[in-house]
Amino acid sequence: MTDRPHGAPNLRAPTFADLTASLCAGLGDFAAAPHLGLFFAGFYVVVGVIMAAITYTTGTTFWLILAVLGFPLIGAFAALGLYEVSRRRQAGHALPFSEVVSVVWAEKNGQLPWLAVMVVVLFLFWFFLGHMIFALFLGLSPMTNVSTSLDIFLTADGLTMLAFGTAVGAAFATLTFAMSVLGMPMLLDRDVDFMTALTRSIGAVADAPVIYLSWGAFIAAITIAAMIPGFLGLFLVMPVLGHATWHLYKRVSLPPAR
Repeated sequence: MTDRPHGAPNLRAPTFADLTASLCAGLGDFAAAPHLGLFFAGFYVVVGVIMAAITYTTGTTFWLILAVLGFPLIGAFAALGLYEVSRRRQAGHALPFSEVVSVVWAEKNGQLPWLAVMVVVLFLFWFFLGHMIFALFLGLSPMTNVSTSLDIFLTADGLTMLAFGTAVGAAFATLTFAMSVLGMPMLLDRDVDFMTALTRSIGAVADAPVIYLSWGAFIAAITIAAMIPGFLGLFLVMPVLGHATWHLYKRVSLPPAR
């Protein structure tokens, strides 16, 4: 994509009405181009299936817990194509499959991969830290596989580990969400470096934490719920949330500072 506006936009605080309107607009975008939504959501579903398969075949249930808690962190990657669909619809442009995919592919040479790398590093560090948390609380407990090891999590140590691990995972998820909720669509929308997009996004979340964290909690809850039926629910949830995130970004964006 060429001729993007230069510089980051000013960002106003959103309202709950903005969240509702963005979600409705996301539904409209998905209904207008379901084939594109299903295509990009498919990447997210494939990653989830692979993570679940590796966890199951290796018989390490603690990795399943880490994967479930960390899985929503990578959702922003799958949403890039959805942002482009929404951008084109807002501009009144056609939605040829090849052009949408080519725009997403072209971003590999831009600033977005740098932000993606930071999210991946956080995701991997969460896995490492989660393994340490498991070792601290349950390292001496015998565990075999998903079908025979669930009772260990109902012990005192198991429940403590779940509580502590969930709190740490929530902190990682919050940081990643704050970086990407406006940072990812901003990099697609404007000619701006990744550090500016990252800091503007984090700053916006810090300025309106109740609304943004409510949006993040809604995304996490509905995403995890969509993962339960064999990840199939993500084929619907991911496109709608991806489109909605773009619309939220555009609703809170003001003309760039001069």
